[in-house]
Amino acid sequence: MGLSSLHRQSIVEKLKNTHFDLLVIGGGITGAGIALDASARGLKTALVEKSDFAFGTSSRSTKLIHGGLRYLKQLEFGLVKEVGSERAVVHQLAPHLVVPEKMLLPLHEKRGFGSLLTSFGLKLYDFLAGVKPEDQRRMLTKNQTLHQEPLLRKDDIKGGAIYAEYRTDDARLTMEIIKSAALHGSEVINYCRVLKFIYEDGKIVGARIKEELSGEEFEIKSRAIINAAGPWVDELRELDKSKLGKRLQLTKGVHLVVSREKLPIRQAIYFDVEEDSRMIFCIPRGRATYIGTTDTNYEGSKEEVVATSEDATYLIRAVNQTFPGVNLTLNDIESSWAGLRPLIYEDGKSASDLSRKDEIFESPSGLLSIAGGKLTGYRKMAERVLDQLIDRTFPERELEKCETHKIRLFGSNFKNYREVKQYIASIEALLKKNQLPDEYANYLVGNYGKQTDIILNDIQSGEADIELAKAELRFAIHHEMAVTPLDFFIRRTGMLYFDKPRMMRVSNAVLLEFKMLAGWDQIQFEIQNRSVESSISGVTSFK
Repeated sequence: MGLSSLHRQSIVEKLKNTHFDLLVIGGGITGAGIALDASARGLKTALVEKSDFAFGTSSRSTKLIHGGLRYLKQLEFGLVKEVGSERAVVHQLAPHLVVPEKMLLPLHEKRGFGSLLTSFGLKLYDFLAGVKPEDQRRMLTKNQTLHQEPLLRKDDIKGGAIYAEYRTDDARLTMEIIKSAALHGSEVINYCRVLKFIYEDGKIVGARIKEELSGEEFEIKSRAIINAAGPWVDELRELDKSKLGKRLQLTKGVHLVVSREKLPIRQAIYFDVEEDSRMIFCIPRGRATYIGTTDTNYEGSKEEVVATSEDATYLIRAVNQTFPGVNLTLNDIESSWAGLRPLIYEDGKSASDLSRKDEIFESPSGLLSIAGGKLTGYRKMAERVLDQLIDRTFPERELEKCETHKIRLFGSNFKNYREVKQYIASIEALLKKNQLPDEYANYLVGNYGKQTDIILNDIQSGEADIELAKAELRFAIHHEMAVTPLDFFIRRTGMLYFDKPRMMRVSNAVLLEFKMLAGWDQIQFEIQNRSVESSISGVTSFK
């Protein structure tokens, strides 16, 4: 694939010397999906990302491929149907990375929906989403609900329901789509910023780019450009002088992570907050449980979005009201993240009421911009914007129709989820032989799928846990264009969020390995070391 961060210059040379059919701006889930679809259809495609792949919204979601149950309340039946059916498609494309997750929905005595309305709503949800009979909603009595989750507040439960969702790692999903796009011929690169657009006779024909690591500036020529920059979509529309009519409204979502020992729920739970009826999730993942999300309007810096003490207090209070025996405090928080949703502004609507539908904006210069939407719907968003682009720009070309529903993602050569579980069992046995905890098997296969074999085969002699981390790092640098340690600790492994104790154990060895591979001098090493230390403290330093 050539996705080594040590060979970036060769990619830059290709970008400079090729005339592309399509330039995609933005390396999040939407841009990645567009690049894969475009290259699979036969368009000569390039993708540039100003930071790291999945740097923005696509590494800071609730990490669910879900059908948007709450959008039934907004009567967005079409959205529920589309993303609901897409869950099954994405699960087939990457069964190791998009895994079934049964969700418990408690019903309360004095608030929320009644049993009858909930049963009807979930039945409609199952119908719209095309849920298989064995996974369709199951209504529970009060005793059944409390047996399912004993930590729930007992005096307020009147029943419950279990329904089907899917859990993922948003950054890993984005990365595997990026790699799949590269395999199909896309030229992709991170840390390359668009400085300005290039025009001929008023039509957009390329962009001037700055390679952020070297400072080199160069031009990419392309017949068409799609702006898929997420929260930065409007900035590029302003650069094109076409930010007219509809615009983005950014809303912030915050998630907290605590150890599983502090919040030992038995399964994922979706419950309403007593003070404002907002629905939030508690989801177990490995050694941790994460909680989220908030939904508030945001107008600050898009580069550094952080959780405030108010955000953290709100979520902790909601958990303690629902699970009164756990008594969480701010000191129990191990990590956190905050991300932005690039939604379409609607006059008079609150952050929670804004539609999650995507929209496409076409400028007089020909720039196509796509915004809104959900993680789950990335594939259909790509299909829509490319159908529009091809009809307008390439009518003479006999291009393939969208086939991304058939393209398995990297590491996903499993027939079904049963094969994933069998592979996990084989990895557990292998880890035991290497004096590594067998619980790492779920983490490794969930991250890398069959690529786990490459990593385990690269483990060298030494302290097992550290050598595994170094093997993961080498994989990230040589195959996934990791440029900084934070690319590795956040977006390639999720360690900063979900296993901060492990990150602190291995960080020095990882930094030294990075120094050797990247050829840093001591000053560069110290800069990266301070960046890692700052991030470790930053995820629990609430302003």
